[in-house]
Amino acid sequence: MVAPRPVPSVIAAGQACACHNSNMLVLASASPRRRALLAQAGYSFEVRPAHIPEDPQPGEDPIAYVVRLAREKAQAVFRDLASAGSQPTEKKYLDGKSLAVLGADTTVELDRQILGKPESAADAARMLRLLSGRTHRVLTGVALVTADATEVAAEATAVRFLTLSEEEISAYIAGGEPMDKAGAYAIQGGAARWIPRIEGCYFNVMGLPLALVCALLDSCPTLR
Repeated sequence: MVAPRPVPSVIAAGQACACHNSNMLVLASASPRRRALLAQAGYSFEVRPAHIPEDPQPGEDPIAYVVRLAREKAQAVFRDLASAGSQPTEKKYLDGKSLAVLGADTTVELDRQILGKPESAADAARMLRLLSGRTHRVLTGVALVTADATEVAAEATAVRFLTLSEEEISAYIAGGEPMDKAGAYAIQGGAARWIPRIEGCYFNVMGLPLALVCALLDSCPTLR
């Protein structure tokens, strides 16, 4: 297991590409932000989103929650691709020996409360009011599943918010940006104006802590 650790931050951009190597890396996420960040880091990969329940378990610690979901996403996609029931076009995955699946999950935590994706505009407003004028944590769990092992890790970044007015909250929600984001905001979007400082990995707040992920991938024997 790779221990959680803070990493430096830079601004990222990129676009995913299909992997044509004999050893395959698969990203178990539909997030365009994760896809772009992983591509910028120089990896070739395919995208296969995972479809699993994402509800927290009763009393579950926020870090344990994101690590569990990252692991379950990666394991679900690995099983699908390495199973004998794979489609003929996926025969390259059948034995699973050349396959590595990366899963990730990100949430916002404040006072040990998990703030996931808002269920409605009212829920998004509730979350933004909670974050207003305070420092919260963005947590990302990552997991790399191969035929030989499952490696997991986590990253935490502290994010400071300015005090928000009701008018600012309403206008931001009206633009639609908060509705598919953990904590109801995107640091790379309009919410950037409210964030004077962070402590830790900027990429983590976007959904993929690059230095931590690169350490996992570069140490994976399957991908060498």
